[in-house]
Amino acid sequence: MKQANALLGLLAQTSIHAGTGQNTGAIDLPIQREGHNGYPCVYGSAMKGALRAHAETAYGQTDDKVILGFGPSMQSGGSDHAGALMISDARLLLLPVRSLTSQFKWVTCPAVLSRFKQDALRFGIELNAFDIPDRPIPTGEALVSGSEEDSLFLEEYRFQAQKHNLSTIIEALTSLMQNDQAKENLKQQLTIVSNDMFSHICQHATPVNAHIAIDSETKVVRPGALWYEETLPPETLLYVGISANASRKKDDKNEHQNTSAKHMLANLTSLFVEKPWLQVGGNETVGMGWCAVKPVKAQ
Repeated sequence: MKQANALLGLLAQTSIHAGTGQNTGAIDLPIQREGHNGYPCVYGSAMKGALRAHAETAYGQTDDKVILGFGPSMQSGGSDHAGALMISDARLLLLPVRSLTSQFKWVTCPAVLSRFKQDALRFGIELNAFDIPDRPIPTGEALVSGSEEDSLFLEEYRFQAQKHNLSTIIEALTSLMQNDQAKENLKQQLTIVSNDMFSHICQHATPVNAHIAIDSETKVVRPGALWYEETLPPETLLYVGISANASRKKDDKNEHQNTSAKHMLANLTSLFVEKPWLQVGGNETVGMGWCAVKPVKAQ
C-alpha cells in the first residue's frame, strides 16, 4: 500500500499542558511523558484529537475530508471504516531552559538528535545531513555554537562550555521551525548536553504552577481548591509524524474523487499554509497550548 508521509514541527508559542489525568507525588496535574526516559511528549491519541478538532473547524464535522481522514465519529458509524491518517506521538526535540548566561538555552542531547534522524528517515523526509557528536559528552560539559564564555549555567547547574560546529544540526532543526529568526537564534542558544543530564533536566526543569479557585462571594480561596499543574514552556520544539493511506471506505473509488494517500495527507497539511497554528492539550480557554506548525513533506 502506497503511503504519503510528513513531519509537523510544533514550536510552542504558549505553555502546553497535555495531561495524564492522574497525579504523581506533589504534582496534581503532571504532563505526559515517555515511560522509559522521562522525556515530555504528547501522546498520539491527543495529537489526533487536536488535529481532528482543527480539521472540523476548517471543513465542518460532516465533511468527507474529515471523515475519510480521521474516520467517522462513534455517533455516525464509527466502526464502518478506519481513518486514512496515522498520527504519531509528538516527540521532544528542544527544551528551553533558564540560563544565567543568556535569555534561555535550547537544550537537547545526542540521543534525541539520533532519534529525530531515524524518524525522519522512517518517514522519508530528506533533511540536510547533520553530524551528531560521536564522543560521549561528560556530565559537566555542554556543546555550544555561539557562546564565548567558558562557563554555562542551566537552572542551578554549571557546565564547562565547549565550542563545537553545530551548523548542520542547526540547519536540520530550522526546517521544523516557523520562525524567520530561528537560524540566528539557534546559533546563540543551541546547547547539547549528555543523555543522562538531559533526562534529568527534562524531569526537573519543567514549570510547575500553583492554581487556586476563588469563591465569587467571599473573594477568598475555596476550601481545598489548590492544585499544582505542570506545563511545557513556550519555545519548546516538538515534532509529530503523519502517514496517510488511501481512503479505507468501501467502494470509495466509485463514490469520491481525490481519495489517494497524497490527497488525504494534503487535506491535513494544507490547513497550515495560510494559518500555521494549532492548539494542543488542555486549558484552551486560558490561552494555553498554541503552537506554530511547520509541515515538512516526504519527497
